[in-house]
Amino acid sequence: MLSKRREAGLTLIELIVAFTIMMLLSTMSVPLARSKVRREKERDLFYALQEMRKAIDKYKDLADNGMLGPPKLDSMGYPESLDILVEGVKMSGQVDKKIRLLRRIPKDPFTNSTDWAKRSVQDDPKSNGWGGQNVFDVYTKSTEKAPDGTPYSEW
Repeated sequence: MLSKRREAGLTLIELIVAFTIMMLLSTMSVPLARSKVRREKERDLFYALQEMRKAIDKYKDLADNGMLGPPKLDSMGYPESLDILVEGVKMSGQVDKKIRLLRRIPKDPFTNSTDWAKRSVQDDPKSNGWGGQNVFDVYTKSTEKAPDGTPYSEW
């Protein structure tokens, strides 16, 4: 009596079904991965802006309390650039004491650069140009928008 041996392996239909399921799963995972990367960039942008703004505020507080010596005329107690916050500023009444308010200028996660857009006190709050007198605020140069429709430059 001859018995039919069943061949081991997958039929063509089983392979097509398996590949179709794998394609569906992979196409569903790509948008999830993209949104995860976007959320990480948003979080990094938020923390970078928060870090720089706190350093600018600390500089202003020190200048207002007279701890940095007399401020420059146009600066109004704000730093002239972000680099000053990294290099450090001399404390008044101290010979060699410098205070650094930032370790480094953070990288903008959307433009992948340390070149941030700035506003001075004299600039219009909605302007995209920097007058150059001082650094009152920083924002990203990215033109992208958040999921809620607000531009990242308004964060």
